[in-house]
Amino acid sequence: MKGNTIILDHLDGAEAAALMVDGKLHDLIIDSDAPRPGTVYRAIADKPVKGQGGMFLKTPDGSAFLRQIKGLAPGQEILVQVSGYAEPGKAIPVTQKLLFKSRYAIITPDAPGLNISRSIRDESLRDSLLEIAHDAMDGREMGLILRSSCVGAEADDITDDILAMADLAETVLGDDGHGAEVLSEGDGPHILAWRDWTDPADVVTDAGGFEAYSVLDAIDAARGAWVDLGGGASMYVEETRALVAVDVNTGNDASLAGGLKANLSAARALPTALRVRGLGGQIVMDLAPMPKKDRRTFESALRAALRGDTIETALVGWTPLGHMELQRKRARAPLPPEAA
Repeated sequence: MKGNTIILDHLDGAEAAALMVDGKLHDLIIDSDAPRPGTVYRAIADKPVKGQGGMFLKTPDGSAFLRQIKGLAPGQEILVQVSGYAEPGKAIPVTQKLLFKSRYAIITPDAPGLNISRSIRDESLRDSLLEIAHDAMDGREMGLILRSSCVGAEADDITDDILAMADLAETVLGDDGHGAEVLSEGDGPHILAWRDWTDPADVVTDAGGFEAYSVLDAIDAARGAWVDLGGGASMYVEETRALVAVDVNTGNDASLAGGLKANLSAARALPTALRVRGLGGQIVMDLAPMPKKDRRTFESALRAALRGDTIETALVGWTPLGHMELQRKRARAPLPPEAA
């Protein structure tokens, strides 16, 4: 099965969306009981955390944690947005920098100005998009970013998207209520698939699509740790309470060239392996043996793979033991265990 296929279905009763690329599971979004990223709260400042520059907040969904709280006092009401999924037993991560994001437009209330995605290089198209942006945002003081998905889109669709997000932002920012309350729900998997998977694709919405397109088999495989890297090499991706451990193995090839080859394959495969498993936080890679002079080659391959990923991931660096550390945003709900 060649090309991209988006399948919108449910998994164990939860809304879910899968992106298959050439017959392989490339991305997976599953709903959960946790607050969705993008949800906006009117929250109440509760307890500051000394030494961390943060504060716990009260929300309708439980305790949230906000960093960088200069000028915020207990009891004060504040607008915040869920920035990712919480680690087990920890508070909901939130931010004061609100974003209102759709398929073509992102409204940035705290960053005025009209901006076009840097990946759009055609000057005539950039000029046309700026005209659309100026007309749609006329009289509004909020900022706007037009996304790369605007390429090939109809002007009316882009305008409608801008206006919908701008109206939502104004409604939320104009809130004059009191007490902890949800002001805007984050998008579910089906909307996220429409919003973020913008490459040309066949879209399947029929019930049972996950079974018909072998998504269930791919999910069962992702519930295990093993990832085939080809040529006999493999890696194991395993979540612990503290971090995600990635162990790279060369198989039968014990040469130094074999180690570098396996590590480069792991770099290319890692973003997809993490996405479909819904893993984030601290990630430690125990790589196959390779000379120190090859570390820069590996880093370049890993950075290139992460540039094509939709989830923010930072390379932290090498440990004294030669492990590569990364920090990844928890933007996906973890893949749930198989139902009994």
